[in-house]
This record gives sequence, structure tokens and C-alpha cells, in this order.
Amino acid sequence: MKNISRNELTTLTQSAFVALGLSPADAGEVANILVMAELFGLTTHGVSRVESYGERLLIKGINPRPNMVVEQCAAALFKVDGDNAVGPLVGMRCLNVAMQAAKQQGVAVVLARNSNHFGPISPYSFLAAEQGFATIIGSNATTTIAPWGGSDARLGNSPLGFGVPNPKGPPFLLDMAMSVVARAKIRNAFKAGQSIPETWATDAKGVPTTSPKDALDGFLLPIGGHKGYGIALWVDMLAGLLSGAAYLTHVKSWLDEPDVPQNLGHFFVLINAQFLGNTEWLSERMNDFASILHGSEAADPQKPVMVPGEIELKKMQNHLQDGIPIEDDLLLMLENFSQGRFVKES
Repeated sequence: MKNISRNELTTLTQSAFVALGLSPADAGEVANILVMAELFGLTTHGVSRVESYGERLLIKGINPRPNMVVEQCAAALFKVDGDNAVGPLVGMRCLNVAMQAAKQQGVAVVLARNSNHFGPISPYSFLAAEQGFATIIGSNATTTIAPWGGSDARLGNSPLGFGVPNPKGPPFLLDMAMSVVARAKIRNAFKAGQSIPETWATDAKGVPTTSPKDALDGFLLPIGGHKGYGIALWVDMLAGLLSGAAYLTHVKSWLDEPDVPQNLGHFFVLINAQFLGNTEWLSERMNDFASILHGSEAADPQKPVMVPGEIELKKMQNHLQDGIPIEDDLLLMLENFSQGRFVKES
């Protein structure tokens, strides 16, 4: 494990994407999102994604030189055709279009199609919050969840995030997927010989199970039971159906068909908080909101009450000061890719 600076990691990641065929400007935007994920401690969605993105770029499953098209449907409503670009590049185009429109209109909605995995949502929400925008952002995903009461995968573990700016304090940042836990937690339980709660997953027949082995052969369960299932469908309808992207089982598998465009969809909903009140008004209310929550005595003194985003922002502060910890094999992969030495994902 080695700690490296944000600038060093961004430069290395940008070089890797340039070697994979992206323009320096586009590679820089993608690198910024993935490095911000590392700053927040979201390592599963950070620079390790260079390898999986790179594999699809090399076999033309992702377009390295896209011609993205922005269509204005109404004063504050836009559609973006990502032309099968790397997902974070489409995400940044959507965010920039939305911020520009919301500066004038107060609100903006941008729907994207023909995209790919766009990383975590927190970086987009944070960038928007720094400019004074509240956000609702989501994406659909490859199918891993069965319909409520069903017995096969028909919808994805789609991410959904929210952000609210605080001009004189930390913003509110919530970034979550639609499953109770990630599949990685089930794999860890299987390796450790432990059982899992029956609220985590089902077996291959759609029956809730405490066996991690059966769960790995089955499907993830959505948060909140049937209510979470409904939210997951809403995310896919907004990101996929309304945008013109693929939805539900029409989304191509990243693993099974890596050379075929996924046609993922995203949505970006922005509210310009500056239209609602001045800086002092918003900061006072945001800080009071947080203090009400922090004022609740913790049931476990070792686990104080937190406001969503505080953990990630604290990690970012530490990583900016001390450097970002990167495992040696991951650093070697980035260095190899930056030099055009591409290693197939194991």
C-alpha cells in the first residue's frame, strides 16, 4: 500500500485513459470522477475501474472518441445521447448541461441514453453542491435483482443519490444502490463459513435464504422490501425508459456481452438553491438541520449519529492531506495501462 497525492493519481489515471484511446480532455474528466471516488473512500468505484473500462474500450465495447449530442426538449429539459462513451464522461456532460440550464431556469432535468457505468453518484452531487445546486441523480444497471415475488433477475441494482448544498458547511450527500447489501458481502460470508440474514438475498428460486452459497446462485433483495422494489423500478423508468435508453432486461450484460453497447441511462435533476434564498439563510437552515440530528444521544457511544456525506467528506479531507492509499497491484496496473501495457482482467 502506498499513499499518493490526488494530482499524481489523477495524472496517472488520465494517462491510462489516453493510452486507451480517449482524448486528453475526456480522459481528464473521467479520471477526476474516479479519483474523487477514491477521495471519498468509495474504492470499488474508483481507479480500479480503469481495468474493467479498459477491457471494454480495447474490444470496442465502449467508444473512446464519442460524438455526444445534446437535445433541448424544453426550457429546462434536455436529452443527451452519450454515443456509447465511457460513463463518467457522459455523466459530466449531463451535469454541466444541467448546471448551465439551472443557472437560468432555477431547475433542470437531463436524461441520458447510450451510456455505460458512470461511477459513484457522490462526486457529481458534490461538484453540483459546490456550485449551489441540490441534486437527484440516478442510473439503471445490469439485472441482478428479481421482481418482488419473482424467481429470476429482471431489474438492476440501480444507484440513486441526493445532494443539498451548504454554503458555509458540509453538504448533504447520499449515495446508495437498491440492494440491501453488495454481493461482495455475501461472498465474504461464504468464504468465512457464516450465514447471512434472510433479508439480504434469495436462492435461485426466489426464496429468501440464510445460505451465502445459495444466495450467490440467486438474487439480491432490494432495500425496504416491496417498497424498495418500487423505488428501483422508478429509477429504471426515469433513467432507462423515459430517456430512450435500455431498461430492465434490455440492458446488456457488462460481463456476458462486453463487446456490445450497454445503452445505460442516467438522470440528473438539479435545483438552484440560490433562487430559494440567500447564502446565510441556506447555511443557517442546513447547519440547524444537522445539529438537530447530531443532538440525538447515540445508542452506541462508539457510533455517534451521522448526517449522510460526513464520513465521505472526512475521508476526503484526510486523503487530501495525507495522500490516497493505493494497493501496490492496483498502482502497477495503472502504470502499465498508462504505458500502453494492457493486462486482461483476471
